[in-house]
Amino acid sequence: MKRILIGLALSIVLVLVVAACGGDDDSSDEATVDIVDTAVAAGEFTTLASLLESAGLVDTLKGDGPFTVFAPTDDAFAALPAETLESLQQPENADQLEAILLYHVAEGDVASSDLSDGQEVTTVQGDSLTIGVSDEGVTVNDANVVQADVEASNGVIHIIDAVLIPPS
Repeated sequence: MKRILIGLALSIVLVLVVAACGGDDDSSDEATVDIVDTAVAAGEFTTLASLLESAGLVDTLKGDGPFTVFAPTDDAFAALPAETLESLQQPENADQLEAILLYHVAEGDVASSDLSDGQEVTTVQGDSLTIGVSDEGVTVNDANVVQADVEASNGVIHIIDAVLIPPS
């Protein structure tokens, strides 16, 4: 836990430094912080960050990408039964945790403007997500996209309000 808090603090410092340094450079509007650090800096993904660390996936999502991450908020994880979250963090359930987390990741930089109703998006885990687009907004399976197109240096994050569970 101490390692996660130190990583969180360092990530926040990094984001602040990048923001401060990048403000004077009009040559590029491109994001300079990767998906993991972008999510950590947002402050509403501490559970996701912790689970990524537990599953050993942080380095993967700090890689070149590009990736599209459908990121559940802390509130989305809090909506799960407590015993489910506790069970996923047990070493004997590492494969299940990894599968659930990778079910939230697709290869490529898929912006919201690229999504269409009924579209199937193949995840890194191997199964597909179904996109819904309507007047009420965008859904991924049964989760609502509450904020789209959070840019990162190695992809894009779409913030969702539920944890996606792969089909059994």
